[in-house]
Order: sequence, then structure tokens, then C-alpha cells
Amino acid sequence: MLRPSGPECGAPGARWRLVLGALLMCAVLTPSAQAAGRAHQHGVARLDIAVDPGEITLQFSTPLDNLLGFERAPRTDAERAQVQSLVARLRAGETMWRIDPAAGCQLAGVTLESAVLKLGRSVASAGDTGHADLEGVYTFRCADTARAGHLDVGLFGFRHLHRVEVQVATARGQFRRDLKRPAQRIVLSP
Repeated sequence: MLRPSGPECGAPGARWRLVLGALLMCAVLTPSAQAAGRAHQHGVARLDIAVDPGEITLQFSTPLDNLLGFERAPRTDAERAQVQSLVARLRAGETMWRIDPAAGCQLAGVTLESAVLKLGRSVASAGDTGHADLEGVYTFRCADTARAGHLDVGLFGFRHLHRVEVQVATARGQFRRDLKRPAQRIVLSP
């Protein structure tokens, strides 16, 4: 979850991260069948976008099946190579996520986590559920985020992924969108 910390907590951009974090907590804690179904749904990924002055943060979560076709540790050399290729592709955040060039954004950081793939600080296993996820956080530093009119998503190259549930928090408002294959563009205004 995106949480402001340190002396910049009172900064205007930190407020939007706080709002996005509150929205995410509400979605996680809402005791409805729809919210429970979001926890792990094959074919569907989640993308949360926070647009702050000077920075755009993307938080991405998906079942591994959407990316690899399986949700366990790789067993063969071919599967290990597939995982290495996936990780390299996801770490290339500037090609996976293409922010409107008018904003002048540059990738500043990528964090990937998956217990099954031994990525990040995750040490827990998928357990008996047979389900495993991958989470990524991408931070872009931008010259002028107010000029970021859209984000092009490079996720539909993964054949098992069919829909991305998107939540956006900007200075202009908050909204939700669904991005369905073959569409790739998310407009960053309500």
C-alpha cells in the first residue's frame, strides 16, 4: 500500500497517496462477495495509480497464472527461463507502462514481490491454496504530472490476462476504470 512518511506527509502529493491508501484499505476490508472475489481472480489484474506533483506511482497486482500460465515455483529449465524473461520484462517499467510524453516522466524505481518466485521481501509461501500472486510498485519522477493525460499499459501481451481493474487518484479527482483487451490506454482524468 502507498503510505506517506517523513516530513513530506503534509505535502499536497502525500495527501493523494493517503487517499489512495484509504481507498485500497476500504476495498480490501469490505466484506462483500465482490470484494472477496478480487483477492485472486484469474484473467484479471489490479492497477492503482497515484498522480502527485512530480511523481506518478503505479501499484500492480495479479495472479501469476495471468503472466506465466502457472502459479508455483518453476520446475523445469524452460519454466525457469520463462520466469527470468518475465522478471526482466516487468523490471523494464518504462516499456511496460508508457506515460504521456508531455509529462516528461522517467522511471525512478521498481519493486517486484512474489513469494513463489522468491522476489522481494516476501518469504511466505502460497500455502495449500495453490494460488500465488505477483505485486509490483513502479515510481516515475516527472517534470509536469499535470500534463500526463494518459497511460498506455503493456499488459495484454500476456495471453492469460483479459482485464485490468484500475483505480486512479489525481489532483483532479478519483475514479475507477476497467481496461479490457485489446484496449491499452487509460485516460488520467475523471
